[in-house]
Amino acid sequence: MRVQRFTVGIFSVNTWLLTDEATGASAIVDTGEDSSLRERILAMDPVPDVQMILLTHSHIDHAGALTMLQERWSVPTILPRLDRPLFATLPMQGSMFGMPHLNRPIGRIDREIDDGETVQLGETTLRFISTPGHTPGQGCYYDDEHIFVGDTLFAGSIGRTDFPMSDPALMVDSLRRLTKLPGHLVVHSGHGPDTTLAEELGTNPFLGYIRRERGITGPGGMRWAPGT
Repeated sequence: MRVQRFTVGIFSVNTWLLTDEATGASAIVDTGEDSSLRERILAMDPVPDVQMILLTHSHIDHAGALTMLQERWSVPTILPRLDRPLFATLPMQGSMFGMPHLNRPIGRIDREIDDGETVQLGETTLRFISTPGHTPGQGCYYDDEHIFVGDTLFAGSIGRTDFPMSDPALMVDSLRRLTKLPGHLVVHSGHGPDTTLAEELGTNPFLGYIRRERGITGPGGMRWAPGT
């Protein structure tokens, strides 16, 4: 699978174009909050054969431009089922964060995905793991080499859990589950540089509690929620 990053919008969100090399079928992961991603993909030569849109979660910077993409690509759009309540707030979400000019229409969802389900992109199978905490339904899509984690995990950090509808306790457990996946997986986050699960498990200050639980040598980490 070929992976291309497009960092867009005022939040510098990482959006992704995934292409199954056997068939040329492509998927967009997350949208940004403006038309930047659509314009950048349409400027490619040739224009990719976009066959689906995958959302990791429903914050403005990850789902706000959905309708702009769907105007050009009327393709199946997949949302984590547990994030539907947050997705429904897109028309008022800008106001919730003090930026009413970023209120957005909600767009069309064709499928709601649950933990353990798969998505087929050409000959590439993407698995879905639910990692709530940053949002009620935040989740990650992965194959044998790459994982697209939205705002669950960053290089040296994690997604915030002090937003409306966030839950630190859920994030604590989600990070435990996420870091049980193969360590070689390249982590493509919603913000910042790529990393790997092994690198974060060994060094991320927010994962110190997991290192202690598993007897992994590394920095002690910081306490950021009960149980950490």
